[in-house]
Amino acid sequence: MHIPVETLLLVLLLCHAVQLRPLRALAQAPDDPGFPPCAAADRAALLGFKAGIFKDTTGILSTWTGTDCCGAWEGVECHPKTGRVTRLQLQRPQAGAAGSGLYMKGVLSPSLGNLRALEVLVISGMKQIRGAIPDSLARLASLTQLYLEGNLLQGTVPSALGKLPSLRALSLSGNRLQGQLPPSLGSLGNLLQINVGRNLLTGPLPPTFRNLHGLQYLDLSYNLLSGEMPGFLGQFQNITFLDLSNNQFHGQIPTSLCSLSTALDISLSSNRLTGKIPTQIGRLRSLNTLSLSQNLLTGPIPESMAGLQKLWYLNLSRNAITGPLPGALAKGMPALLSLDLSYNSLHLGTIPDWVRSRALRDVHLAGCNIRGALPSFSNGGSLSSLDLSNNHLTGDVARFLTNMSSLQDIKLSGNMLRSDISELPLPDGLSSLDLHSNQLYGSLPGLLPRIGEFMEVLDLSSNRIASALPNFSEGLSLRWLDLSRNGVTGGIPASVSQLTGLERLDLSRNQIRGSIPSSLGQMTNLRYLDISSNSLAGEIPDALLEIRGIQHANFRANMLCGQIPQGHPFNIFPASAYAHNQCLCGKPLPPCKKRL
Repeated sequence: MHIPVETLLLVLLLCHAVQLRPLRALAQAPDDPGFPPCAAADRAALLGFKAGIFKDTTGILSTWTGTDCCGAWEGVECHPKTGRVTRLQLQRPQAGAAGSGLYMKGVLSPSLGNLRALEVLVISGMKQIRGAIPDSLARLASLTQLYLEGNLLQGTVPSALGKLPSLRALSLSGNRLQGQLPPSLGSLGNLLQINVGRNLLTGPLPPTFRNLHGLQYLDLSYNLLSGEMPGFLGQFQNITFLDLSNNQFHGQIPTSLCSLSTALDISLSSNRLTGKIPTQIGRLRSLNTLSLSQNLLTGPIPESMAGLQKLWYLNLSRNAITGPLPGALAKGMPALLSLDLSYNSLHLGTIPDWVRSRALRDVHLAGCNIRGALPSFSNGGSLSSLDLSNNHLTGDVARFLTNMSSLQDIKLSGNMLRSDISELPLPDGLSSLDLHSNQLYGSLPGLLPRIGEFMEVLDLSSNRIASALPNFSEGLSLRWLDLSRNGVTGGIPASVSQLTGLERLDLSRNQIRGSIPSSLGQMTNLRYLDISSNSLAGEIPDALLEIRGIQHANFRANMLCGQIPQGHPFNIFPASAYAHNQCLCGKPLPPCKKRL
């Protein structure tokens, strides 16, 4: 079984986080006479929090009745001798679709600051808890773990949090916090973990952070942080996870980062970093994953990178890195599984032999100026993701894919490939196939019925396909179907409504005739519909008004006639979406003429 790299990265992140996640102690039995009753002051503080939550669909707070907050209130744990509350852990019970309707709505009450014996405070994933983080939390002198993630908290990170001397883990990720990180956090010498990712924080890293010598985990990703990456980051000699991605940091990568001998995962992607990758990068001997993508880095890949013996994920894509690739890479990085060098200033010419001969899981070399026939991969059966798009490749796609039985994601778009689509071998687990902008031809009925239950994205646009659409059957998982800019003929089959999960359908710029089937209205997940520049006639069915979530629709340049469906959003789409038809009328076009 080949696990996608995104899944492996997620597992790795969870493994890092679980070391610092609060462990749930055994709750006291309410009828055990050995336990003292809940302290009255703590019970009042908890009821103050409950009063600030005016809607709770998780059901947690419905258990907060009676006087025994230690034995019966969900999420509350007390010291077995004193009866003081030591842990408050409120986490949304389920993730994914099953838990999508579970949340708490309200604010964090300042009364939480009265839980003077509290050691662990977790209010996580409640989604609709708003307002500011109370300054009163600074009174929790025994607090070691503070997790307020996945809510809608606003305002700034309170400077008062710097008064929590015992704090070891701080996570405020996934909120709407603004402003700069307070310098006071630099006084928390016991901190092992900081996670403030996915907020709206601005400004530079406070210089006081240089005092956090014990830091093991630092996630500042997906904010608006700016300035140069400070050199003191290299002083975090215990760090294992460092993520500064998706910010606005500029300047060069500090050479001091290369002294982080314990670092396992480093991501500096999606910033504005310039200059060369430090030649000392090879000193990161423990490194498992490195992402420097989407910056402005220049120069060659350092030879020393070959010495990263434990590196299995390397992403240097979307920079201005130049070639050739270091020869040492042929025998270096023995643990490598995932490689992305796409969209740089590399002129590879051919795919290096060492890339084609290794048992890699992901190979992304898009826009690397690779020429000639599609190459063979000695261990093609190990590949789960392959991106060779936007190169100058020629050859037969069908033959190329013959021995790649584990592929889940294929991108070969923007080349000069020729193949009969009806002869393409489709791996059983294929979820995404992007072959747009090539020279493909053949029969859609010979391909589409074979795409399998896992296929979610199919893009064959801008090719030379001249055939009719087939009838569609149940059980397909397609979310994206793009057949635009071909020579597709015939009509749109009513069975297209079987694609119930489809979110994007683009059949524009073909030779499709007939009418628009009213069954399109059953495709209620559609967000994007483009059937422009065909030869469709008749009316636009009012049944399309059932697609209430649609955000883009284009019927331009057909032979349509009659009143445009007069309901949101079809009557407010731009007039250009209906232009160049035979006799369409009604908003947003001029009103229809009354019949005498």
